[in-house]
Amino acid sequence: MTVQETRSIHFPFDNSYARLPDRFFAKLKPSPVRAPQLIRLNEELARHLGLDPESLSSPEGVAILAGNRVPEGAEPIAMAYAGHQFGHWVPQLGDGRAMLLGEVIDRSGVRRDIQLKGSGYTPFSRSGDGRAVLGPVLREYILGEAMAALGIPTTRALAAVATGEQVAREELLPGAVLTRVAQSHVRVGTFQFFAARGDEEALRLLADHVIERHYPDAFRSDIPYRALLDKVVARQAQLIAQWQLVGFIHGVMNTDNMSIAGETIDYGPCAYMDSYHPDTVYSSIDHMGRYAYSNQPGIAHWNLSVLAQTLLPLLGEDEEAAVAEAQEAINAFPEKFKVAYLTGIRAKLGLVKEREDDADLAQGLLNCMGENNADFTLTFRRLCDASAASTENDRGVRELFADPAAFDDWAVKWRQRLGDEDSNDDMRQSAMRMVNPVYIARNHLVEKVIKAATEAADFTPFDQLMTVLALPFEEKPEQVRYSLPPEPEQVVLQTFCGT
Repeated sequence: MTVQETRSIHFPFDNSYARLPDRFFAKLKPSPVRAPQLIRLNEELARHLGLDPESLSSPEGVAILAGNRVPEGAEPIAMAYAGHQFGHWVPQLGDGRAMLLGEVIDRSGVRRDIQLKGSGYTPFSRSGDGRAVLGPVLREYILGEAMAALGIPTTRALAAVATGEQVAREELLPGAVLTRVAQSHVRVGTFQFFAARGDEEALRLLADHVIERHYPDAFRSDIPYRALLDKVVARQAQLIAQWQLVGFIHGVMNTDNMSIAGETIDYGPCAYMDSYHPDTVYSSIDHMGRYAYSNQPGIAHWNLSVLAQTLLPLLGEDEEAAVAEAQEAINAFPEKFKVAYLTGIRAKLGLVKEREDDADLAQGLLNCMGENNADFTLTFRRLCDASAASTENDRGVRELFADPAAFDDWAVKWRQRLGDEDSNDDMRQSAMRMVNPVYIARNHLVEKVIKAATEAADFTPFDQLMTVLALPFEEKPEQVRYSLPPEPEQVVLQTFCGT
């Protein structure tokens, strides 16, 4: 079987990254698979990208999504990058199991990458096979689309396709290909790749590409590359704050997994917390807890300092002055994160006005949750009902705490603070329900979906979960089981990377 060219399905490609010099990537074609079968097509996203869902669902469309056909205008490439993995420098990584087909302009005028993940061996695969396993493909589809529904910047899943082939990991597992959509796949590690090689020309070309694509206002700055750094810092501060506010744990915050566009990228052993504990780790490969929930802001700050270091040659001819520019930009991260997080946590608590002790009030609740094994998502959701002046609706949230009296003590201070607000109970509860989801991609639900798909080729649980997660803030009685924390026997303690 060979990869074929097809002209019957139109992708309006305009491939700016492929116009960069050859040392930015490797040109190649995806490796075909034996028996591609569509698992799910994201029809709404397809239409937003200017694509025809009906055509993509056809045998020819599925062949494209599986990597068996290359559509007209595509220029498949595997991107080069490096990175710090768990703090250890790796000079060459790159797309080891992914290929960028090309770029399209969506209906909002935003340029989007269309990438196949699990599409076969590339020059960056090292000892890997370039394939993806069904379970991790479904996990990324679920987690990415759940994140998008929460309004948090993220890569998206356009389609998942079963390959009809087995992939060798610890055991033989069914293979799949994910079609991923992103504002771009440029990473901190992309800049590191060229910086480590002393390739200042490539650094400048890459920086100019990123500015033109994501931050065009930076070109109007006196120091465009300083403006670029400022904007990346700001986006990352906002993104990590949003992660913290929904209890999301990425699991592998290596520099090659940090998007310059400020999107959540590379969903591997990621997870949402059930019970709140600041040191929560799920990833089976994070043995030291480097990427624990509470460490994520600090790791983002560290990753951004690495980015700043790569940009030093572009920040000025005088090294001391360049370092000063970079340091000033990086030093802004903690305050930007703090502002974004406090804004979000106030909204989750039903607060609009700013008070100096709001951070202490929020931390008091989190401490109480951690000490009493309270579920993160449900605690905040049930606070919506409890946010009235009386205690009549406190039962739902109180029962989440091992010692309900601990919540009662905190709630006294909270209600005193709510008394400073101008909103009435109905207004407050409505606003809180718009920022406190009732449904998240809970680990035990995701594992149930993966088990059904992997062991029985049953995708009904997958489709049902996707339907629920598409509307995470809209509570429906018939979907109550999707909102509940896991029973003790359902608790997932570890999540796994797909490589």
